[in-house]
Amino acid sequence: MKPKVSSELEQIPGVGKKIAQDFREMGIFSIENLKGQDPEVLYQRLFTYQGKSVDRCMLYVFRCAVYYTSVKASVPKISNLRSIVLL
Repeated sequence: MKPKVSSELEQIPGVGKKIAQDFREMGIFSIENLKGQDPEVLYQRLFTYQGKSVDRCMLYVFRCAVYYTSVKASVPKISNLRSIVLL
């Protein structure tokens, strides 16, 4: 059983409680807030906010999260595997 998602941001693949908290601390509270953001700028903001070096992998997470916000609406939700038709 999947754990309950505690925030909208945790719906983004690769974003858990800690990264969702990082987003909130930077003023990003929803997927809509994340749309159109520059991952490099987010990375620099996190570095500035934390006042210490940030693992470069966070830049990858930010890139994936921003990309997800741009394609989320165009990716259909599949409720079960039977709804997939293999040709």
